[in-house]
Amino acid sequence: MDFDDDAQLDASQVEDSRGGGGLPFGGMAFGGGAVGVVGLIVALIFGINPGHIVGGGGDGGASSSSGNLSSKCRTGADADQSEDCRIVGVVNSVQKYWTGEFADSGRDYSVAPTRLFSGSTSTACGSATAEVGPFYCPGDKRVYLDLGFFSELHDKFGAKGGPFAQAYVVAHEYGHHVQDALGTMRKVGDSRQGATSGSVRLELQADCYAGVWAKHAVQTGFFSKPFTSTDIADALDAAGSVGDDRIQKRAQGRADPETFTHGTSAQRQKWFSTGYDTGAPSRCDTFSGAI
Repeated sequence: MDFDDDAQLDASQVEDSRGGGGLPFGGMAFGGGAVGVVGLIVALIFGINPGHIVGGGGDGGASSSSGNLSSKCRTGADADQSEDCRIVGVVNSVQKYWTGEFADSGRDYSVAPTRLFSGSTSTACGSATAEVGPFYCPGDKRVYLDLGFFSELHDKFGAKGGPFAQAYVVAHEYGHHVQDALGTMRKVGDSRQGATSGSVRLELQADCYAGVWAKHAVQTGFFSKPFTSTDIADALDAAGSVGDDRIQKRAQGRADPETFTHGTSAQRQKWFSTGYDTGAPSRCDTFSGAI
């Protein structure tokens, strides 16, 4: 994954609140890069301490700044040299793609910032710790990411890792922002677990949207050339490593489809591939028919 050295980065799209604290949880956040969180259910399924992510109402008041990122993340050359700047570049590319896609269909895309945090953070959905993985909060329309998660993706979930695995995770979370903007999140309703639940369908669609962006990423002007087969393989490996079945088998020795919230490894890989192979958001309809 190589950035165009001359690409101009917009660090204002990434807030840096690393080292900040959090407030009690209230509301619902949507994860998917790995364990993520879809309310309390996900905490219970994956054994996360509910006190880490659920409590009273929060207001998303954590302080943040993009000042340091703005000074060091200016061009694509910076993105090739720094993980922080790489995240900025991916966020910029993903949002430029969706801005154009929305415009083509007569809609306005609202830019959503990514907030980098460490330890814990406050959101309009309440407070969250790094244990919940990357997530999107519709209450304040932000993606939240602890960069330490990428080490967890390798060490805990067995993914190969790599820069494009990181890009997949970021693009997936922005898939949730797209769903929020289009009103798709309402389709989940009370169907938050089970092999064919609304939650699973929502997560698989976000995987598909990540693949769609990957297909068009070079056209956004941030990358010097199309992604390689190795890049795509890293994304597929990351998607497979965080399937419900694989996570549950690692944690408890068996998979329980009745408690699935994100889809199986095979499904996550299938839907990312569908997005990447077709490049068409319209082909990401996971809410109709079999998945």
